Amino acid sequence: MTMTIAAITRRTFAALLLASTSMVSGAALAQETVWLDVEKDELKFGFIKLTDMAPLAIAYEKGFFEDEGLFVTLEAQANWKVLLDGVITGTLDGAHMLAGQPLAATIGYGTEAHIVTPFSMDLNGNGITVSNAVWEAMKPNIPVGDDGKLQHPISAAAMKPVVDQYNASGKPFNMGMVFPVSTHNYELRYWLAAGGIHPGFYSPDDISGQIQAQAFLSVTPPPQMPATLEAGTIYGYCVGEPWNQQAVFRGIGVPVITDYEIWKNNPEKVFGMTKEFVDENPNTTLAVVKALIRAAKWLDENDNANRMEAVEILSQPQYVGADAEVIANSMTGTFEYEKGDVRDVPDFNVFFRYNATYPYYSDATWYLTQMRRWGQIAEAKPNSWYEEVAKSVYRPDIYEEAARLLVEEGFLTEDEVPFGTDGYKDPQTEFIDGVTYDGRDPAGYLEQFSIGLKNGDKIVGADVVTN
Repeated sequence: MTMTIAAITRRTFAALLLASTSMVSGAALAQETVWLDVEKDELKFGFIKLTDMAPLAIAYEKGFFEDEGLFVTLEAQANWKVLLDGVITGTLDGAHMLAGQPLAATIGYGTEAHIVTPFSMDLNGNGITVSNAVWEAMKPNIPVGDDGKLQHPISAAAMKPVVDQYNASGKPFNMGMVFPVSTHNYELRYWLAAGGIHPGFYSPDDISGQIQAQAFLSVTPPPQMPATLEAGTIYGYCVGEPWNQQAVFRGIGVPVITDYEIWKNNPEKVFGMTKEFVDENPNTTLAVVKALIRAAKWLDENDNANRMEAVEILSQPQYVGADAEVIANSMTGTFEYEKGDVRDVPDFNVFFRYNATYPYYSDATWYLTQMRRWGQIAEAKPNSWYEEVAKSVYRPDIYEEAARLLVEEGFLTEDEVPFGTDGYKDPQTEFIDGVTYDGRDPAGYLEQFSIGLKNGDKIVGADVVTN
């Protein structure tokens, strides 16, 4: 491997730093990083200003990248499309991505490129917020518990009369989500449909996603969500933190539900790289995954004892750039719904527990089923197709190799990694509508919904046609 003098100097400095640290505390820790012969040691990673980019910030700030001989630059991106384009063109070596982005790119929906993910960044972390006016109209439709508080989770059925009223008056009920293949789009659609509100279909000829819609979803970048809501352009949105809690602090909206309540412990962001980069730089990829796994574990260890330190790091302008108080509202195990209604949600942000970092095929498959349900995948597909795509994008083989090295180095224990799994979780039942999801039978899963495309359906013009 050819290296520049500058790179050698940096590597020598890092090695000396690691050695000096080991002299001070190595005996007590019984942990030692073994450097891989990385093909590329200077890397640039992209992210969007959301709290779930935390593993990248922590790996950088805690020196986990340098422990692996990597010299990483983190760079905030303007939006998800710019971020994806940066990875595809090589101006970014990898990035914090929406789970749907590598899948959509690989199957050619939107920008076409083979993107893979060897690391899942987190579970949960999103919420749905509505304007104050919509909230006041919804409240009479929400049951009250024995404690005098509104019962959670709140169904979209409570909002349906409001949506119907808007539509009857000829006023579209507009809502925001962050990207057409975002987790937020699919979670918002899932919640709406479970409450009897049609979120609209996509077709090859109409990519607005508003065919037959009762609620009209459109793209708004995450940091702009509160301002767009306040301006009255949208009446609600689905976004990651801190932008739901920001609405509460500004007094402009009310978060009505978290994605944890829509699908308990749902997979969220992933770390994406091109297949070409991974194939050409296998040791570099392993080193990156090792650093990210360590960061994720640090974020969750000792019952989230490190979260306030993480909040202070994330509040810095180069990362999320929101007030620490706002970020802490969700990152430290609570969530504020209506102003003053603070509830314990200890798993709102999960970075390592429950095998959060493992790239399960069944997670990939769920996103593909939602693309099919709403028409982004125009034609019915057999179960074998879903499996093939999931295995071409999600790379548990890389994850397990990196994790195995961390076990050998003393940073992980054997029981913290699901070594040897077939990549599929057991059927999952904890959805807001009670529907069971089995990643091994995606075609059968889609048949269970009253709103959404079935296996023989396709969109022709503005109509659903069954073959």
